[in-house]
Amino acid sequence: MKNTSQSINKKSPTYKMGYYISFFGTALILLWIGILKFTPTEAAGIKNLVENHFLTFFLYDIMSDQAVSNLIGIIEIVIALLLIFSVKFAFLRKYAAIGMIVTFLTTLSYLFTTPGIWKVVDGVLVTDFFIVKDLMFLGFALMIFQNDKMTSPK
Repeated sequence: MKNTSQSINKKSPTYKMGYYISFFGTALILLWIGILKFTPTEAAGIKNLVENHFLTFFLYDIMSDQAVSNLIGIIEIVIALLLIFSVKFAFLRKYAAIGMIVTFLTTLSYLFTTPGIWKVVDGVLVTDFFIVKDLMFLGFALMIFQNDKMTSPK
């Protein structure tokens, strides 16, 4: 049986297009969400998630709601910029991937640490779907981290 990573044609236009859509799409979304963190609406929106998490609960003891949100926004913007600049400076890609992995694992863990985040609607278990998107982003970050040569089309 063929090794899947060897059977991927990284030179195919479809693969390259998919890779770059994922790459720049992830950077754009991180940048956009990072900028949004500087708004009072987003600062209020993330408070319940952050204050109930075992890694971040203490932030509100030392910073205001807006300052916590700003800090998270800065982290997201820095990761987005690392990703964007890694197009020119490939060594940055590993750092971007590490930042993405930590960020997306943290946000996904909110699904297990935030009270009331799971609800039953019409007999179906649902949650705040904006967090679930991070599964795909985590997968892409792991691809980048695992082996830059394997994921980057040349």
